[in-house]
This record gives sequence, C-alpha cells and structure tokens, in this order.
Amino acid sequence: MSRQEHEGPEPEPVAADSPFFAGLSNDESPGEDPAPQPDAEAALGGQASQYFASLDASVGSLQQRTQQLINSVNDSRNEDHTVMSGFRESLLLKVSGLAEQLEERLFHLYGLHNELMQERLQELTEVMARVGQAKEELQQVFHTMEAAYRDLCLQPET
Repeated sequence: MSRQEHEGPEPEPVAADSPFFAGLSNDESPGEDPAPQPDAEAALGGQASQYFASLDASVGSLQQRTQQLINSVNDSRNEDHTVMSGFRESLLLKVSGLAEQLEERLFHLYGLHNELMQERLQELTEVMARVGQAKEELQQVFHTMEAAYRDLCLQPET
C-alpha cells in the first residue's frame, strides 16, 4: 500500500576493532573466551562500560528507527484511510446520480405505460359497450322468436 523509505543511520556492523573486541588478539574469535589476564580485568572494566554505552546507543538507535518505521506505517495507513474515504464519497455520489437517472427513466416508462393502458382501457370500455348492445339486441331477437313460436303453437290447425 505504501512505500517505506529508509531514514536515519544504518545499523553499524560489529567490527573486530569495536571496544568490545579490543582485548582480543587477531587469532581469537569473538565467541572464544580468552584466558583472563590480571591487568586485563582492570582494562576490561573501562572497555566494558564503553561497550555497554555503545550497546545502549545502538539499542536506542534501533528503538528510534523502529518508532520511525511504526510512525511511517501509521501515516501511510492514515493516508490510505483518507483516500478510501474520498473514494467512498465519490462512489456514493456517482451511485446516487445513477439511481436518480434510473428513477427518472422508470417514471418516464411508467408514464408511457399509463398512456397505453389508458388507451386500452378506453378501447375495452367501448368493446364492453358494444357487447352490451349486442346482448340487448340478442335478447330482443330471443323475445321476438319466443313470441313468434308461441303464436305458431297457439294457432289452431286448419
């Protein structure tokens, strides 16, 4: 999400010439215990305090660097949150605009369908009126035929 930049001093590699290794000869490695020398213990006390001071400075530097990295990550996250909030607002505006357009189109379609339905209902009303008239005419024809049939049945035979 974000890029991390290296800021501040790089941790210094432990060298053979550091105060901690000052009492060792070139043949000895840092992992080996040298044989204690009577004069060396007094000299090591001063070197040890220098070493611990150097170690404290290194630890402090590492803590400071770690805090800078944490701050950098947090700043990056805050920037990401700001970008996402802006994106969300922009997206909401676009979706709202599209929803309004869709609603307008639906209302337009509803209007067209209402007109078509009104025309069809008018046609249906006219057809129903004609059906009613045809029904009345058929009833008149039925009554006329019924009367004619009665007249034929009631006439004496000649």
